[in-house]
Amino acid sequence: MNLLIMGPAGSGKGTMSAQIVEAYGVVHISTGDMFREAIANETPVGLEAKSYMDNGKLVPDSVTDRMVKERISQDDCLNGYLLDGYPRNLSQAHAIEEMAAEINRPIDLVINLVVDYQELVKRITGRRICKTCGAIYHVDFHKPQIEGVCDIDGGALYQRVDDTEEKLAVRFEEYTKQTEPSIEYFREKGLVRDIDASQDAKKVMDDIRNILEAVK
Repeated sequence: MNLLIMGPAGSGKGTMSAQIVEAYGVVHISTGDMFREAIANETPVGLEAKSYMDNGKLVPDSVTDRMVKERISQDDCLNGYLLDGYPRNLSQAHAIEEMAAEINRPIDLVINLVVDYQELVKRITGRRICKTCGAIYHVDFHKPQIEGVCDIDGGALYQRVDDTEEKLAVRFEEYTKQTEPSIEYFREKGLVRDIDASQDAKKVMDDIRNILEAVK
């Protein structure tokens, strides 16, 4: 299965992606990892992206699109991929549809994680991360045994600088303006399945599993 997973910051894309990969054996491709890999391997498109980044410029859609095509063309994606963090806008949505069809790895389904904005605020502002191992906690939903201390290694917990309501508002507005039109584009093609991601993680994954089993 070739899948896209979409949703705003705090909707649980990372958590659900890990479980989908484990259950279905598809390759998880996040845009951040993809950029780092292409640059480290010094692929032509990776070097082109690096030239923009080194000059403090945004990487153009055309370069990002080619990098995605390069990545999903690799042999490990033969049995399916899960794209996370792409497409971010309508132009990229058109590009991935064309590129995926061109290499005979067309998109089978778009998983759209839907969460109310106020729920996102609670999730984001309450998130705490271990400085040592990166384990994630929450002040309400997943508390450490000792406040401010990681259960795993005793590392100090901190709040990321962008885990504030002000920063979330900016990211959410950008998501609404830029990314939601791409979801509607795929919806018109009958590819989108909405998931209530405000439920607990187990129920969210159960809903995703039911949908994926129906389209396998």
